[in-house]
Amino acid sequence: MNERAQTSRPLPVPSGRLNRFTRLGTMTAGIAGNMAIQALSEVGRGTRPDMRSLLMTPANMRRMADQLARMRGAAMKVGQLLSMDAGDVLPPELADIMARLRDQAHFMPPRQLKQVLNKNWGGDWLRAFKRFDVHPIAAASIGQVHRALLRDGRDVAIKVQYPGIARSIDSDVANVAGLIRMSGLLPKGFDFAPYIEEARTQLHEETDYVREGAHLTHFARLLAGDDDFQVPTLQPDWSTGDILTMPFVEGSPIEAAIQKPQVERNRIASVLIDLTLRELFEFGVTQSDPNFANYRYSPDTGKIILLDFGATRYLDPALTQTYRDLMRAGLAADSAGLRTAAIRMQFIDGDGPFDARILAMIEAVFAALRSDGPFDFSDRSLSKQLTREGTALAQAGYVPPPLPMDSLYLQRKFGGMFLLADRLGASVPVRDQLARFVG
Repeated sequence: MNERAQTSRPLPVPSGRLNRFTRLGTMTAGIAGNMAIQALSEVGRGTRPDMRSLLMTPANMRRMADQLARMRGAAMKVGQLLSMDAGDVLPPELADIMARLRDQAHFMPPRQLKQVLNKNWGGDWLRAFKRFDVHPIAAASIGQVHRALLRDGRDVAIKVQYPGIARSIDSDVANVAGLIRMSGLLPKGFDFAPYIEEARTQLHEETDYVREGAHLTHFARLLAGDDDFQVPTLQPDWSTGDILTMPFVEGSPIEAAIQKPQVERNRIASVLIDLTLRELFEFGVTQSDPNFANYRYSPDTGKIILLDFGATRYLDPALTQTYRDLMRAGLAADSAGLRTAAIRMQFIDGDGPFDARILAMIEAVFAALRSDGPFDFSDRSLSKQLTREGTALAQAGYVPPPLPMDSLYLQRKFGGMFLLADRLGASVPVRDQLARFVG
């Protein structure tokens, strides 16, 4: 068993607001204390302390990751998003520590689990089950999943929400936002408030399992009969606002497909990118969370199992058309059209001092996609180039504009698909895929 698996153990979820506030406050105070001691040490040596470097130490990252994993809920969710979206920005040792939050979280002890099940199903629910495994098969930020066998023969996966998580979202988000502001990691002048408000809204939606069940049913209809995907069907008789039940489907982590032949890895990445484009241009609704844990791979059928629809969003048709215009212009090397679409999407101002550099980054992406043959995701030269340019922009004083939230979620989805294709070492004819949708 590896180190990360050993760190997952049954721990009660802190459910009271005061309890959670105290825990986050203690974590923040501890990190601030570490930073102060280190800063004084540097001053004593005659050097000016770098607050970012003082925060991003292994000790502070370990403290943050461990405490957020204990907290679960919104606090842990923010940490997961930071670790997933950080890319190559974090040093390897810090990225590894934060990646703990993408793996199995601590889980509820059986006694706390039983209290949640009794509240939702009544005290005699166990009579309907032939078997119920109290040790979860998965645990994440908002809930944990158990496998069970009903007496009517259904083999089911049951997602159980942690108690008090929905009630704690507002205070959790506010406290984690305070920690981020304290860190000094935000660009000067950057308006963080709209993003915090959106994070709060999204997390409230993700804790509404009735809403998620409706999205699960919708995507099951959209992909019915699809040869590449499988969406488990909602079991409404055992689902509530805090519990989501569906058939158990055997599968491996999507990353495990790295062991498959190149042609199969290419196919997996290709169909996932194709699904992302179908969500944008055909369905008008997207599952906006590209966390790898939301995808499983069936070695027997080759199908990709789609599991989590809590972050599903309906898209504005006007935004969809703007993305179509942007991609069409990019594929055609139409600089004027690309600039017009970028202004409409608020990627650039139209007369801003950094417009040319941002447009150059966008054009670099499309130039790579326009190249003959498949796009090789294992070649990281493009991502390294964009990282260098992004770092240079930040150092020059660039402050990201307030983008429409749907654009941010779509960019996050595109980025997640890029990372997954990179992880699989896939080569995909992305240009041809885009051309099918944008003409």
